[in-house]
Amino acid sequence: MTRSGSQAIRSGSALDPITVEVVRNKLDGIANEMELTLLKSSFSPIVKEGLDASASLFTLAGETLAQAVAIPIHLATLIPCIARILGEFPLESMGEGDIYCMNDPYLGGTHLPDIAVVMPVFVRGRPLAFAATMTHHQDVGGMAPGSVPTNASEVFQEGIRLPPLKLRESDRFNDTLLKILRRNVRIPETFEGDLMAQVAAATVGARRLSALAQIYGHEQLTAIFAELLERSEAMTREALRAVPSGTYRAVDFLDNDGIDLDRRIPIAVAVTIEDGTMMVDFAGSSPQVQGPLNVVPSGSLAAACYVVRAITDPTIPTNGGCFRPITLKLPEGSIVNPREPAPVNSRTATIKRITGTILAALAQALPERVPADSGGELLVLAFGGERSDGTRFVTGELIAGGSGASVSKDGVDAIETDATNCMNLPAEALELDAPIRVHRLALRRDSGGAGHRRGGLGIVREYEMLHGEVRFTHRGERHFIAPKGRAGGQDGATARTIINRADGRQETVPSKLVTTLRAGDRVVLETAGGGGYGEPSRREPERVRGDVADGKITDRAAEAYACKR
Repeated sequence: MTRSGSQAIRSGSALDPITVEVVRNKLDGIANEMELTLLKSSFSPIVKEGLDASASLFTLAGETLAQAVAIPIHLATLIPCIARILGEFPLESMGEGDIYCMNDPYLGGTHLPDIAVVMPVFVRGRPLAFAATMTHHQDVGGMAPGSVPTNASEVFQEGIRLPPLKLRESDRFNDTLLKILRRNVRIPETFEGDLMAQVAAATVGARRLSALAQIYGHEQLTAIFAELLERSEAMTREALRAVPSGTYRAVDFLDNDGIDLDRRIPIAVAVTIEDGTMMVDFAGSSPQVQGPLNVVPSGSLAAACYVVRAITDPTIPTNGGCFRPITLKLPEGSIVNPREPAPVNSRTATIKRITGTILAALAQALPERVPADSGGELLVLAFGGERSDGTRFVTGELIAGGSGASVSKDGVDAIETDATNCMNLPAEALELDAPIRVHRLALRRDSGGAGHRRGGLGIVREYEMLHGEVRFTHRGERHFIAPKGRAGGQDGATARTIINRADGRQETVPSKLVTTLRAGDRVVLETAGGGGYGEPSRREPERVRGDVADGKITDRAAEAYACKR
């Protein structure tokens, strides 16, 4: 957006623009302080090392006010969570110190491990805003350790379901609820520690907002909140008007649904850009599936919110105003709007494919802005069993592939894209938490698609089980459908995982699997690479030589570039 356009938007307000900007930056700082508190206070490796948790501030109407630098899926999913909590507990019934929680996907949540904790913020007895957090809990019960069973056929198998409930009233926790939760998870101390970290983060947000209100006053802050949303909405609509109007279509496929392993699952989108709005129609997408790849409407909303921020000006402040131009058409009974009790625990894989497919459609309108396909997988591993001292463990991994190349840059190696934003566990953290040894961690040579700009590389990891029996869940993607190159660039490599049994047998994982590993068994995985951008023959010889010297491509792969090295 132009400087004059931005000034025109602000000129209609009586608020001092400097004060508005000071408050905006302070709100962002509060959200990020909440996030830091959440990560530093949590017990489970998947949060304190994997960063699988998010924090946000909301207006009293339930619109996003400020977000931490965290996970887009969580941050957007909190929107319907707030709405549902307000529906169950009207604002006038809430009191200072009250805290609410929920996770039910069919009531506004996302999947059962992601629990929302929401705290209304009061200043001198008057409600001002909400402080909210969402954490992926390492285990919430269900049929498999880690609560992400890829062979689940109904939501009841995935863990404990929480409708909107009051976790704390004033300064008194709901001990009955906490006792029920502890009895239904495999690692109760870790679970409760992570839940209390969410409470701590929300409390920090409430304290900081109260202090801000002492400076600026309740009425002025409320007016600034409204101004910030209106300004971001106007800027986002103006940015969308710069996108050529029209309807753009794309189709991509998930590997399988975790149960019918030989059937590919289509995700079809028609994205209409018109007069500062974006409408996404999912007609033609698969009917809901038997396995847990279904995604409730909050997930498709998260994907669309991410795309709007990805294709518009990154300097636009991110808040609920950015999301007002979005509408969705979600066919009932489809993979993007399933009927209860369809399982949904693997919904991240579907959200990532939705995100990539929307971007692929918009690449027709913005060919120099949208990169080639990313690896498009967040490989989730869950391990559960007993240590040699008889104590129980449940731990997990979040492993990324390569990003797609763009018109001007190579893809990034081993990075999360498409609405996720976590980290893998350091080998030391995993080995301290479970009887598992990490033998290898490396970039996957030749996995990025060739192109004028090369796709990012995937990753290679190898694990050995050291003790007893370990229940193992593998939720992969891109084992059968390669990430596409763009503008003549080649596709990225597909993913693959092998289990080498201690007795010499070798098993290939068909993307999704729940199985038992034993001492001496090894798992070797390779994630997908990103697609290349532009004709490989255009790549500069010095870049090809550099890739060979760095070990990112082999001499044989260099031949694809058809240039002298």
